[in-house]
Amino acid sequence: MHGWRGFAFVVPYLIVLVAFGILPVLYAVKLAFTTDGGGWAGFRNFTHSAGDYRFMSALGHVLVFTSVWLSLLIVFVVTLALLLHGRASRSSAAYRFLYYIPGALAGAASVLVWLFMLDPSVSPGSFFVHHVLGAHLFVESIAPGKLPLIFAMIAFWTGAGGWVVVMYGALNTIPQELEDAARIDGAGPLTLALRIKLPLIRKWIAYMVILSFATGTQLFVEPQLVNQASLGMVPDTWSSNQLAYQLAFRYADFNSAAAISVDLLAIGLLGAVVIISRTGLFKVES
Repeated sequence: MHGWRGFAFVVPYLIVLVAFGILPVLYAVKLAFTTDGGGWAGFRNFTHSAGDYRFMSALGHVLVFTSVWLSLLIVFVVTLALLLHGRASRSSAAYRFLYYIPGALAGAASVLVWLFMLDPSVSPGSFFVHHVLGAHLFVESIAPGKLPLIFAMIAFWTGAGGWVVVMYGALNTIPQELEDAARIDGAGPLTLALRIKLPLIRKWIAYMVILSFATGTQLFVEPQLVNQASLGMVPDTWSSNQLAYQLAFRYADFNSAAAISVDLLAIGLLGAVVIISRTGLFKVES
């Protein structure tokens, strides 16, 4: 009886997962390996899309952005969570709430906020824009070489708070007697964080990296809005997802667009496999 109750909770999610997750993936795979007429194309769509002069540039942009973003997440999210957990109080609860607020904004809204912040003429953070980004005009703030860092900051600002809450929850699962025993043995706050807490939440960190890596490879909203705000100064094929979008809806080449989508899916799955195998994410502790 209890099993059926749990099943009833899971079924609505499974329906949404199949309708908007699994079936679109299967359809994209079908398009990637077929021609416009439905015939078998093998890997021709993959070679055709990879031969596009914009393909490697867009893929390189995404990988640089993802690397910067993941580095920011791993360092700052884990550090903030450890600091909050080490100073658990009403103030830490308030900080967790404040960190989470940017995550309540939709992706498009957060980009618009950052476009305002990056314009030196109106930004309340003009000192940061002038001295850190070295920009005195809006077009200088979104110069091509700075875009991976800017998009990483936008993504971090939007998503880091939610992950801080997740990591804090993971830290709360550590038995209090384990921390007490370490303190009795002479462990200070730094030793406690590095030797006790950090190893015990490594699976949660791996979980964060997997989901964030998969999300990072799908980058689309940020460069698309910046492209429109800059009147085309940022190309509309800056990311791989943008290139796939242009191939599908500007050139009606849905098969090549699907091939790029499958490429990104494969990269995300490969990254997940590597992380899971190295961290033992699903290993059951005996």
